[in-house]
Amino acid sequence: MSDLIDLVRAELSTPVDPRVAAMAQAIAAEYPGSARAVLFYGSCLRMSELDGLMLDFYLIVSDYGDAYPKRWMAAANRLIPPNVFPFAHRGLIAKYAVLSESDFHRLNGPETRNVSVWARFAQPSRLVWAVDDTARDRAIAAVARAAPTLLAAAGKVDGEAPLDWWRRAFALTYSVELRAERAGRAQSVVDADADRYQRFSAPAIAAIPAAARSGAWARRRIEGKALSIARLAKASLTYAGGIDYLAWKINRHAGTKIEIKPWQRRWPLIAAVTLVPRLIKGGAIR
Repeated sequence: MSDLIDLVRAELSTPVDPRVAAMAQAIAAEYPGSARAVLFYGSCLRMSELDGLMLDFYLIVSDYGDAYPKRWMAAANRLIPPNVFPFAHRGLIAKYAVLSESDFHRLNGPETRNVSVWARFAQPSRLVWAVDDTARDRAIAAVARAAPTLLAAAGKVDGEAPLDWWRRAFALTYSVELRAERAGRAQSVVDADADRYQRFSAPAIAAIPAAARSGAWARRRIEGKALSIARLAKASLTYAGGIDYLAWKINRHAGTKIEIKPWQRRWPLIAAVTLVPRLIKGGAIR
């Protein structure tokens, strides 16, 4: 595991665009006393593009009760993690998901069938802000659990090349979430940085626990799609301007021109449910 920790530490420490670091610091400043770490991930990291795009962050907090002044927000984050919020800073826009340190550790490991977190953090990410060295080390340790969890869940196939194992594993995770993913997506994720996945292969495989179980993908798919709908419904209430964000995602992915009506702003939960079919068709949920 130490070899994998070293690789993860080096990758998470790779410098980012100063504007990304500034936004991460600004996000953390919204949660004084509870912010522990901020991680940057997603398409903007892969493409090294920022302008006109929505950046993706995870904010790690000490405890949900400390992070929110409203108890229902803490309860929502605890019941269906994470809460997701929009953010703007110096001309850039972003969304950030909030997890506690304990949930971030758990959701990167095999304790959960939910693929959402470990499928993301088995991919490249950057630790762009941490309150102290302890928080940094905990974030690194949590992220280091993701790749072994992903590969273990997919299961080993005799004679399969490591890069093909990664591709198959990501393809399985895409099948779980409520998203119509284009063909070849899992392959493109790996092929975009094949050297990285090759470097991570041996340490990640070596870190798979002996008792790790693979499979259960039919159950994961049922639970994953239900969870995606629950998160969507929750986001319509917790995400400021959530209905507008959902419409933006549909328009971006499906090429539509949906405009939110007054009644949809008044009843965002009902509106979100009516948008679900378009979200699925357009591949806008991930």
